[in-house]
Amino acid sequence: MPDLFNSVFADESQSTLSVGLFLCCILVALVCGGIYLAAFSFRERGSRSMRLSLTLLPAAVCVVIMMVNGNVGIGVAVAGAFSLVRFRSAPGNAKEISVIFMAMCSGLIVGVGYFAYAILFSLLMGGLLILLTFFGAREREHSRERVLKLTVPEDLDYTGAFDGVFGLYTDRQELAAAKTSNMGSLYKLTYRVRLKDGINEKQFIDDLRVRNGNLEIMLLRPEENDRDL
Repeated sequence: MPDLFNSVFADESQSTLSVGLFLCCILVALVCGGIYLAAFSFRERGSRSMRLSLTLLPAAVCVVIMMVNGNVGIGVAVAGAFSLVRFRSAPGNAKEISVIFMAMCSGLIVGVGYFAYAILFSLLMGGLLILLTFFGAREREHSRERVLKLTVPEDLDYTGAFDGVFGLYTDRQELAAAKTSNMGSLYKLTYRVRLKDGINEKQFIDDLRVRNGNLEIMLLRPEENDRDL
């Protein structure tokens, strides 16, 4: 059992790396990437590029660590290359960045030869990610926070126009944004509201339609901000 958690490079020469060991490292890194992919995809639809990155990133980091092999000059060059890639990529949300960082850590562990530790770390982090996603989804299901988007005509003074309806159906409301539309003939309003417990959402929308002239209304759950760092 102790040998399982030893580095596979412990008995290897620092300047020698067999093809079989190289392929074995790549395979273990891909397994770690698959674990993160499965955990990240639990109850959430990630982008295709994100899924591809999580699968391949541990293997890429593993190869970099094996090739650097203690050479400071190569390490500095690789860090510069990674910084260029970072500045030409779109920023993600906090969850995506965290999972990418964990995948890189697993690739690093595989790169130094600790296969068992890499798999163990990936399983622990993947399981924790699934657990947090599950409880986060349950919390969102029971949340009464909503985003309300209203379209009103330009001749309607929207300041205070919906206070009566909001008083009946919401505990809290806040005007988050207002903008003109259709050559200035319409206003599009965005409110953050907290619905009262047990209210009828359809009746809430119907009462709003009476006030805004039966124009477009949208009531939706708040989405996580893509730039929440």
